[in-house]
Amino acid sequence: MKKSVFEKLMWSIALPGFGQFLNGKYFKGTVLLFLEFLINIKSHFNGVIILSFHWRIKNAIEHVDYQWLMFYPCLYFFSMWDAVKDTGGGKDPYSFLPYVFAAFFVTLGLILSSNFTIFGVLWGPVWLPMLFVFPGILIGMIIRKILKKVT
Repeated sequence: MKKSVFEKLMWSIALPGFGQFLNGKYFKGTVLLFLEFLINIKSHFNGVIILSFHWRIKNAIEHVDYQWLMFYPCLYFFSMWDAVKDTGGGKDPYSFLPYVFAAFFVTLGLILSSNFTIFGVLWGPVWLPMLFVFPGILIGMIIRKILKKVT
């Protein structure tokens, strides 16, 4: 991955919209940044993150507004993909699939986060979705590889 592509990806991970600003896509970056703040505020996500870092998972589950937070994974991974694509990355066929499957699996992790345990541990609405990133990316990469061979 080229340095400039990696840089835009990292800034998009830090905050959706930042990669777009670096790519000179100011309107798109502003829209993504606005949506990030709107979803963050409406879902109480910062408070949920703080509670989760203090391992007060049940409090985090009670505090989160799932109806708003459900929008976040798609916004987050789309912002990353879009910043990479606009920088000139992601030209391989189906290179978007790891991002799409990561967004899907993180959403699934969020849906399950109020009662799904791993090794008897309730991970909650921050940690469980983060753990679901890895199988999402892996499955997206596998499906991309299969589709590239088939087509």
